[in-house]
Amino acid sequence: MQLKLHWQILIALLLAVLVGWLVSPDTSIFGVLLVSVFDFVGKLFLNALKMIIVPLIVSSIIMGVSNLGSGDAFGRLGGKTLGYYVVTSTFAILIGITVVSIIQPGIVDGEPAKDMLGLSADTSEVMQKVEGKSAGDVVGIFLRMIPTNIVHAAAEGQMLGIIFFSLLFGFFMTKIKSDLGNTLKSFWQAVFEVMMLITDLVMKFAPIGVFALVAKVVTVSGFEAFKPLLVFFFTVIIALLIHIVVVMPLLLRFVGGVNPIKHYQAMAPALLTAFSTASSSATLPITMDCVQDRAGVSNRVTSFVLPLGATVNMDGTALYECVAAIFIAQAYGLDLTFGTQVSIVILALMTSIGVAGIPSASLVAIAIILAAIGLPAEGIGLILAVDRVLDMCRTAVNVFSDSCGAVIIGRTEGEKGILQA
Repeated sequence: MQLKLHWQILIALLLAVLVGWLVSPDTSIFGVLLVSVFDFVGKLFLNALKMIIVPLIVSSIIMGVSNLGSGDAFGRLGGKTLGYYVVTSTFAILIGITVVSIIQPGIVDGEPAKDMLGLSADTSEVMQKVEGKSAGDVVGIFLRMIPTNIVHAAAEGQMLGIIFFSLLFGFFMTKIKSDLGNTLKSFWQAVFEVMMLITDLVMKFAPIGVFALVAKVVTVSGFEAFKPLLVFFFTVIIALLIHIVVVMPLLLRFVGGVNPIKHYQAMAPALLTAFSTASSSATLPITMDCVQDRAGVSNRVTSFVLPLGATVNMDGTALYECVAAIFIAQAYGLDLTFGTQVSIVILALMTSIGVAGIPSASLVAIAIILAAIGLPAEGIGLILAVDRVLDMCRTAVNVFSDSCGAVIIGRTEGEKGILQA
């Protein structure tokens, strides 16, 4: 029986730590430095991740929006649902930015953790790129949302413009003649399914990529590299706990008018499933069962809100993206401007919608954010070491937020008997 991917990655991680401990930066085989081999394989894996970003994001957003745009989806229920998703995701992002700015996991003993983590890019070069990207001007963010040439934007990896164009394309695809719209929908559905298969292929090599990236860090930097990673891990956990234990219960109580404790009890099976599978989509049938049968929300609300939520509502993922991007910036010793932080907020919000439901969605999203603000993608290699456990935690947060949305929207629609048992 083949091991599941997360077990393969865990084994690769442990082997990487062992190999990195046993060898030195000068160790070579047949005259080739092992560190160079690790670096080469790690870059191949990162390049493969970058390769799939544009077609995957474009096809997933277009399909998601086109499905939303059919029927009465943009009516009252659709408006409430999207409004709820935007508000809760924004709360999650702001919590993440606040917590990571206070704890500063990328700073160790008052110094950036760049050398300790084995980051190779020159700090001054990175600083120039970041300054060039932000321009200290929030207006520039909105200008980048509307590219003059969509093909050029895709080639340059300007994802803000790509995402905005995809949202427009998906929406207006529902406004043309049905036969033409169905043709386009079939095309983009086919593109999306092909990209999912390519993503699956890339993720099959994730254990090898993780091994190479982590082995390089341990070989060059030793076990000191894991000190800031541990702080990063607990920074994410603290931020997720604030969202799921403080923000969501307050919304349930004061907006939905229900008892949050009863909702936790009703959602326990779905939360455990989400944690163990790290997949909102895989958990969806159980989530729907818990919300409808245990929480008492109608099928009308449940069948609309939850499938959409599993696709576009990713509070935990958005929070994690922000914390990871700022952690990497801190490790380089960069003081991000207000404009750059606003860029991160907008990109985290939009990419959490665009990459939801795909394997290792956060890695793709973080690569987008890092590229957009001028940071090297090598930083992704750092967080791979703790990504699996954090993926399980943030998926549980994603699913819980979806379920809270169904309860709150059901209550605002005047439904009785929700969480009354």
